Amino acid sequence: MATFKLAISDSRGRSTSRELKDAEANQLVGASIGAELDGAAVGLAGKITITGGSDKSGVPMRGDVHGGARKYVMLSRGVGLPHAPRGKRVRKLVRGREITEEVFQVNCRYDGTLEEPSAEGAADAPAKDDAKAGDPGKGQKA
Repeated sequence: MATFKLAISDSRGRSTSRELKDAEANQLVGASIGAELDGAAVGLAGKITITGGSDKSGVPMRGDVHGGARKYVMLSRGVGLPHAPRGKRVRKLVRGREITEEVFQVNCRYDGTLEEPSAEGAADAPAKDDAKAGDPGKGQKA
């Protein structure tokens, strides 16, 4: 069965990651880069757009390569070849634009805004200064 890690980001620069397994993940199999999906599959209201991804070896997906298999293509710039000197072309290994079961991470853009982490979790944890004031720990004299 397929398992994906989704890296979801919004227009404000916030991002979060979710893990999809089995039936939830099968909704993504067959989708390609640029496809819009319902955000309910990952627990968000709105739409998510697939922008890229990579497989377990770190081989990036590229939107202009057909299919979902790994292929060696001649690149002069862009995804898979970020810093090429001007005029130089290099044959690199990339994965096609279609999501298959071999894909590990899927990058998405969310059309809404992601929520900030709640402040409740921070209020429950003791402050560092309070923890030091209590018990004398290692290196402190009583």
